[in-house]
Amino acid sequence: MKILSGLTLEEITEITDELKASKFRAKQIHNRIYLKSVSSIDEMSELSKSFREELKKIAAVTETKIKIKQTSSDGTIKYLVKYPDGECVETVLMRFDNRSNLTACVSSQIGCAVNCSFCATGKRGFIRNLTYTEIIDQVLTIQRDTGLKVTNIVFMGQGEPLLNLDNVLKAIDIFNNDFQIGARRITISTSGIIPQINKLSDYGLQSTLAISLHAPVSEKRIKLMPIEEKYPLSKLKPALLNYVKKTGRRITIEYILIKDFNSDIETAKSLALFLKDIKCNINLIPYNDVTETGYKKPSNNEIMKFKYLLEHSGKKVTVRLERGSDIDAACGQLSGKEKKK
Repeated sequence: MKILSGLTLEEITEITDELKASKFRAKQIHNRIYLKSVSSIDEMSELSKSFREELKKIAAVTETKIKIKQTSSDGTIKYLVKYPDGECVETVLMRFDNRSNLTACVSSQIGCAVNCSFCATGKRGFIRNLTYTEIIDQVLTIQRDTGLKVTNIVFMGQGEPLLNLDNVLKAIDIFNNDFQIGARRITISTSGIIPQINKLSDYGLQSTLAISLHAPVSEKRIKLMPIEEKYPLSKLKPALLNYVKKTGRRITIEYILIKDFNSDIETAKSLALFLKDIKCNINLIPYNDVTETGYKKPSNNEIMKFKYLLEHSGKKVTVRLERGSDIDAACGQLSGKEKKK
């Protein structure tokens, strides 16, 4: 059985050729999947009933199922989607007041090998990479369920995107060409896999690169992110400078603020110094409590002091709005709870 979700127009044309149908039929199927977000071949009403029956013998729109859906009071929707092999992954639709943007936070792997201490996903370890069609189907699942059109994509869900780079790049290509989502509306977040950052520098991608930094000195960062041992800040910084030089793109620095660990004034000064010559914006993320870690969110006063000091260094700094705090919004919380059952 061929699955249509995630296929390009050329790949769908191969299927319609097999059925001796016209290329126009392929375009109709393609449009119904990506522009109308149908969930079944029967919903493709412009196709004749006889052709639909023939198509159903060899193809289906999707085999991805919604296992759990949680809706927050702020409009955030979190899904646990299940693939045919029984594995599950999380994807989130985020809506922001007074903005037309609808952002899908997608996962790139089931589990994660990076094992950051603040992340619930890392507790599961690495299970497998997602295929590009499985990544695509997360967004299609959101659109089918809500009837809404996703406008922005962030690879900030489960997994390390740069450790599944081929599938991530193929998915981005389909988001660009088939969903018609501009490259600059797509963000790839990484813990700092230096060889893959260098590959992206040469690739010329116009999407935003976001770096999960979380500490400006190696001694602190390694306590949060074991990846620091393999790819330390001393080598990460030259890779980021090279990326900016080659692409001309501004990097986003993601920084989780954890009470009594990395949210004090001295750490803010060290961060400002580390980022001084890097073309970047800084996104401060107040920690979203995950019971297993023991970490806590700083007070609003601490957050604002940290933000002010960084702004004083000349950087653009934002504090990420807390979304979905009432629905296990931290990455890996929902799937972790379900796994325990």
